[in-house]
Amino acid sequence: MTSRDEAGSASPSSSDPVLGRFESTLRGLERKARLRALAPRAGLDFASNDYIGLACAPRMVDAVRRALDNGTPVGAGGSRLLRGNTPEHEALEEAAARLFRVEKVLLFGGGYVANFAVLTTLPQKGDLLILDEKIHASAHEGARAGRALAVEAAHNDVNAFEDRIREWRAAGGTGRVWITVESVYSMDGDIAPLDELMALADRYDAFLFVDEAHATGVYGPDGRGLTAPFEGRENVLVLHTCGKALGSSGALVAGAKVLCDFMVNRARPFIYATAPSPLVAVATQEALAILQDEPERREKLARLVAFAGQELKRTGLAAKGVKASGTQIQPVIVGENARAMALAATLQARGFDVRGVRPPTVPEGTARLRISLTLNVDEAAVTRLFDALADEWERGGA
Repeated sequence: MTSRDEAGSASPSSSDPVLGRFESTLRGLERKARLRALAPRAGLDFASNDYIGLACAPRMVDAVRRALDNGTPVGAGGSRLLRGNTPEHEALEEAAARLFRVEKVLLFGGGYVANFAVLTTLPQKGDLLILDEKIHASAHEGARAGRALAVEAAHNDVNAFEDRIREWRAAGGTGRVWITVESVYSMDGDIAPLDELMALADRYDAFLFVDEAHATGVYGPDGRGLTAPFEGRENVLVLHTCGKALGSSGALVAGAKVLCDFMVNRARPFIYATAPSPLVAVATQEALAILQDEPERREKLARLVAFAGQELKRTGLAAKGVKASGTQIQPVIVGENARAMALAATLQARGFDVRGVRPPTVPEGTARLRISLTLNVDEAAVTRLFDALADEWERGGA
């Protein structure tokens, strides 16, 4: 709110300063225990998505060092359609296409922008876009900004997806259907019924777009993800995030050449963005090689996930409702926002980097700890964490 002085110029109102609306919103978030703030890394890593420990792997460091020594630039200097398209970008995309057994791969600066680009570009006006209700926020944002009719389906409920298609067809819908899901869900750690969803897509001549952010590098042959059985199919498009198990940053969209070429010509987040650093492309290409050369990383993580499930039983946490997810993402549902954050703070004080997650990232009343299992910790560390969590649970911390 502004007021006018005698000369007619605007001046801030003392009761409503220029920044007042923002301060008011922040105070409201604080009252609801939903105020976010940046916190430094501290303690044992139970928070990152560096699942197979590549972010600091010597091979990754050496690959970047060699690239620098050979004159690879730090910055791309422009968009891919200008001078920003480097041999490093193209080499990564070609290597990824070979690994994921698709016609073409396109590199984006991050998973968020890749999801947004796909869903604002490929589903057309007159199409139907069906999102799993628990899919990444970036997919919801892309759906809202896109041209297709976007609807949600109940989480991992194939019948609900089919109901949305039937309702749309009955109402006169005649375009293409896009089924959009994650393979491993980021906040619950559960796995999508991809075989059934693929069959549904085939039955209705639909596209299946799968975000493999938390599966790439962890599951499938050579870490190719849970969509490996469907590689090369023209009605399947896959997003492989580079900033999680691959230890770098960016995202790879893999699928039919015509779809990737269409995005080069129509995806504004690709066309108008400065290209990712060529050094990131080098690191990511090395990560893809490590996936093939060092399967023991995935095997070790699988053993750690199984061990964590055993520890939940040993400590009694399973009997208190903390169910093993069966993946490297282990949620601990606390419920109330303040309690979840207090429990996270207590564990952090005991040397464990565990973060709380609150609405709107998760549904109201389901604030939680998101425990991430990575090769940056060992079984002894998992035992200590779950002992500490069980202890705090008994003290009333959850």
